[in-house]
Amino acid sequence: MTFNNFLQMIIAAIFFMVFTFCTWYEGSEILDRPWEWKHSTHFTHINDEQAIEADDISNFDHFVYATKFKPLFPFLMVTTASYLIILTGYILFQRRMALFLLGFGVLFLFSSGLVSNSPTVGGNIFQAFFLIGGMIAIMAAALYYYRMPRRFNTLMK
Repeated sequence: MTFNNFLQMIIAAIFFMVFTFCTWYEGSEILDRPWEWKHSTHFTHINDEQAIEADDISNFDHFVYATKFKPLFPFLMVTTASYLIILTGYILFQRRMALFLLGFGVLFLFSSGLVSNSPTVGGNIFQAFFLIGGMIAIMAAALYYYRMPRRFNTLMK
């Protein structure tokens, strides 16, 4: 790993931590909105039937609420995480980068389908982001794949 890659990882990780904290903080607004507990406390409902008090709500539900109603920091958080994942894939799988990007693109398209029926602004933003990001990743994989053989053919001559 070069110094440039290491520096990119450190800076992206710092941004990711800041965006994660901001998302969690904005999502803590769910504690003051008991009428939204039925629709936005998915992680709390895994353990219990229903959240009765604000103390019962899982911290992960803060992220769900922020994603649904205040999507700026969750969007930045997911974008930064995607950058970190792609950079890690580039460092680890340089020879198989096309396959890595293809898998990443399919994962994004699958994620787009998961949030496709959301009636909230955040759900629509994330659906568009995952759909466009998935298509870009698949196109990048195709370009990377079809560009690679030319490099090897010129090296062989």
